[in-house]
Amino acid sequence: QVQLVESGGGLVQAGGSLRLSCAASGRTFSGYAMAWFRQAPGKEREFVAAISWSSSSPYYADSVKGRFTISRDNAKNTEYLQMNSLKPEDTAVYFCAAVYYPSGYGPALARVRYDYWGQGTQVTVSS
Repeated sequence: QVQLVESGGGLVQAGGSLRLSCAASGRTFSGYAMAWFRQAPGKEREFVAAISWSSSSPYYADSVKGRFTISRDNAKNTEYLQMNSLKPEDTAVYFCAAVYYPSGYGPALARVRYDYWGQGTQVTVSS
């Protein structure tokens, strides 16, 4: 059973920072691409960022490019999302996701169907 558990969400003022973590367990994640998605109230889930197994060519949604940084530590089966210069429109539940995709990189990571999902962590940015 694959499990993804997010942590690090919370309430922050506009302009502030948060770091989300996603711990994966249940199997080896060799070859797995990992990503972050978010869903705001009344809106569809949207892609935020993704990173390949080798950590090459991370890919970001235009709305977060230059403010968010995705990374991973394969030895710890953990991925991270450093969020800086947060805006009220970043308020959402953030989900981590994973898919076996050893050849994936760049924009393809936003289009692939992710098989495993975490339960989500709330991020609220006040103005």
